[in-house]
Amino acid sequence: MTLEEIRGQDTVPESTARMQGAGKALHELLLSAQRQGCLTAGVYESAKVLNVDPDNVTFCVLAADAEDEGDIALQIHFTLIQAFCCENDIDIVRVGDVQRLAAIVGAGDEAAAPGDLHCILISVSVASPQRRPPRRAAPRQRPARLTSAPSPQNPNEDAWKDPALEKLSVFCEESRSVNDWVPSITLPE
Repeated sequence: MTLEEIRGQDTVPESTARMQGAGKALHELLLSAQRQGCLTAGVYESAKVLNVDPDNVTFCVLAADAEDEGDIALQIHFTLIQAFCCENDIDIVRVGDVQRLAAIVGAGDEAAAPGDLHCILISVSVASPQRRPPRRAAPRQRPARLTSAPSPQNPNEDAWKDPALEKLSVFCEESRSVNDWVPSITLPE
């Protein structure tokens, strides 16, 4: 038996619990972001937000069902969004169930049709005209908005001291530490 096999056996229950915790945290975060009006749905709408105001984006969810895996255009968009998020220190996860995601964020709305939920961004604040300073102090360092007091430049930074966002941030950081740059999360039923 190799060291990797031994480690793999020890971490299976831990990784299952970790995955379930991340799924529950994502569910809570999506509901909270939707209530606060800080949720952007859709690949093209998300690309616009990332282009115009990437400093206020805190989290990205990419969703694709099994049949979407063969959609080359969607996969190219995902690759570009993933690269942009990694470059701008935006945490990103994948979800394999667009229908479940639609049930969480309200598929009854016309703007939240299941075909429009392949990418969801969560922002610090949609309404604030002020921007927080760029996050270029140190590579791969967590954004200050999650760990310190709000800066005078952006009074809305403390608006996202959300426990679910913090859990997901830690989950993503732990995943990156084992070279899983875009971890997959299963949403709870």
